[in-house]
Amino acid sequence: MTTTSRTAGRQYWVALRAMIVFTAVLGVAYTLLITGIGQLAFPAQANGSLVKSGDAVVGSALIGQSFTDADGNALPEWFQSRPSAAGDGYDAAASSGSNWGPENADLLAAIDERKAAIAESDGVSPDQIPADAVTASASGLDPHIGPEYAQLQVERIATTRGLSTEEVQRLVDNATQSRDLGYLGEPTVNVLQLNIALAGLGSSGAAAAGSSPAAG
Repeated sequence: MTTTSRTAGRQYWVALRAMIVFTAVLGVAYTLLITGIGQLAFPAQANGSLVKSGDAVVGSALIGQSFTDADGNALPEWFQSRPSAAGDGYDAAASSGSNWGPENADLLAAIDERKAAIAESDGVSPDQIPADAVTASASGLDPHIGPEYAQLQVERIATTRGLSTEEVQRLVDNATQSRDLGYLGEPTVNVLQLNIALAGLGSSGAAAAGSSPAAG
């Protein structure tokens, strides 16, 4: 065996051992360590921030969902999420936005259609409807709406469910999350968690009797 061959052999052996060591340390030990820390310190977040209604898992606090009937019509007894362009709507396997520009004719038509539907269902003027009520987020999976859109829906939900507006408004106030660290982002309301709290109030209206927070 030549000197060159022996040198190359040693280099390959060193490279192989380094690969095995780093695979064990970074690919196995580090992964197990971080997984263990996550399970011990942040079990809910590490397991997907799952949301339960009673004993049943109805979704994740990180992924929005729609509250519509089989035909895609908004269920009036539930708070509605913002629109979604992910797949057929809130498809976690197809996260995406519409990629339509602000002057796209299809986007403008969709916004006008959504405004008209909300104005009719909630009895408000189209110019009172906030942007998040008629536009999808970049991910298409945003679980939040702004407090303004949640408050806009209070009267409809109270009427449909036979509740007082004060009761429903109190739920919105309790569900409103302030800015991170007091200054980052905007106040938000998690729609799924708000609807679960709403379900806890019960209803005297027949429309909500057979519904669940995971209606869509």
